[in-house]
Amino acid sequence: MRHSCSHVLAAAVLKLFPNAKPAIGPAIEEGFYYDFDFGKEKISEADLEKTSSLMIQIMESKQPFKKEQVSVSEARKIFKDQPFKLELIKDLEKGGEKKVLIYRTSDLIDLCAGPHVENTGKIGPFKLLSLAGAYWRGSEKNKMLTRIYGTCFPTQKELDKKLWQLEEAKKRDHRKLGAQLGLWTFSKLVGAGLPLFTQKGALLRRLITQFIEDLQSKQGISQVWTPQIAKSELFKISGHYEKYRENMFKVYSNYSEEEFYLKPMNCPQHTQIYASKPRSYRDLPIRMSDFAMLYRDEKPGELSGLARTRSFSQDDCHIFCREDQIIEEMNKALDMTEEIMAAFGLKYRYRLSTRDPEHPEKFIGDLKDWKKAEKLGKQILDERKMEYFLGVGEAAFYGPKIDLIATDALEREWQLSTLQIDFFMPKRFKLTYVDKKGTQQRPIMLHRAIAGSPERLIMILLENYVGALPLWLSPVQVVVIPITDKEIKYAKDVQAKFIAHNLRAELADRNETTSAKIRDAELQKVPYMIIVGPKEEKNKSVAVRQRSEGDQGETKLEKFISKIQEEIAKKK
Repeated sequence: MRHSCSHVLAAAVLKLFPNAKPAIGPAIEEGFYYDFDFGKEKISEADLEKTSSLMIQIMESKQPFKKEQVSVSEARKIFKDQPFKLELIKDLEKGGEKKVLIYRTSDLIDLCAGPHVENTGKIGPFKLLSLAGAYWRGSEKNKMLTRIYGTCFPTQKELDKKLWQLEEAKKRDHRKLGAQLGLWTFSKLVGAGLPLFTQKGALLRRLITQFIEDLQSKQGISQVWTPQIAKSELFKISGHYEKYRENMFKVYSNYSEEEFYLKPMNCPQHTQIYASKPRSYRDLPIRMSDFAMLYRDEKPGELSGLARTRSFSQDDCHIFCREDQIIEEMNKALDMTEEIMAAFGLKYRYRLSTRDPEHPEKFIGDLKDWKKAEKLGKQILDERKMEYFLGVGEAAFYGPKIDLIATDALEREWQLSTLQIDFFMPKRFKLTYVDKKGTQQRPIMLHRAIAGSPERLIMILLENYVGALPLWLSPVQVVVIPITDKEIKYAKDVQAKFIAHNLRAELADRNETTSAKIRDAELQKVPYMIIVGPKEEKNKSVAVRQRSEGDQGETKLEKFISKIQEEIAKKK
């Protein structure tokens, strides 16, 4: 239905802009788009309303979608004035195709394999959303086209819900919230996709990583630290050089001919810590975590705030264990996942990500080990009675995964934690341990990230809470506001007591009205505002104002400190 809607969009656009050159118009998750080259003509947001009106007319006329198969030479004649279609036809011919499929609807003839609804009257309610720039075939080397985005649903109720989500998403955009709260910035001199965290942003990252590190320590997981670059030989053995190199940054030395890369993940280097000395079955499991920075060469058009960056960290952990220890270790990781998700207040479900048998070239290792690892993943999820779904082809190139998919306040889904069973990297690096009989055995390697990337988690939490982070995560937990200059000394004493109890407190002593200071604190999403005037100073008390809840009345300072310490400890 959405794909059919994109065809109707193209038909309407070509009525309004006959000289436009259509490119491609696929359905995407919960919507569709179509790319055009408008040449010297310009299309604006105002034109979307005219386009929508034409689309409605085409839909009401119930135009059929007529499928035809034509020869390559005939297709060239049909699309002789459409350079993007001709390029696609050329590629099909190179692939051995003698004939191609076309669809006719209304006045549009499009190169397309389908499928479509029976006629345009079968298309549900739709909405054209926005215009954007998009390179032809996603390459910066190609022409910049104009992309028209739309969405379409079977019912008006579903469409209205989606439009509400989109409007809410604008309010919750983490890029705007990050700037408003002063958490990070980007610099053209540093480079796209490379966030610079301010003091507040760095503190927020630290709070998240420390929380995870504390949980890991309880499970006997200790932290290691590894360099951010490594020789290409390391990645050739791990398989990243072959399967992942286009996403890796190459590094050059002034003094060596050796080839280096910035690491896109920690696992290859962790194998070398394991391999640094002989291991016994008694040593296993060996658990090591690493918060070191990682780097991936993302395409410029795909970079978006903290959602997609070129530098980030992960709460990476690699567990080297015996085969009989896999289930216990994976259950421990899943227990930790549940604790972390409860603290962040996110609903979630799991995806069992498996190998795609239709594309074996994307994966390494033998089929027997893949089947064994996938069976183990399914067994663990079934035994825990966890809700999960299958993601064929979503596995890592070296092993299947159990991925946690979190749902935010807008019911959008995000992948956070991942747990991977890897039989192959230990083989490639020839890792061994000595068993009870004194023979050499191969360990199993479990890859585990609970919160995933702290940077990406910050993005999700900011949008989920509309910037109003829980008290325990707020960079500033309390702001003390004196009503007049006469109360500044008392206000400083109150702030000092907060700080002495390890609470993050600021003093608003600038020359502004009390209402202006309160408004600023609310814009900064500070959980608690403490107002002190002559009465509070006399009573050695504070007047409490809670974020989004308003005035909470006067209370003794010690009582208030105990209250918020309890709130922080519970990580509500």
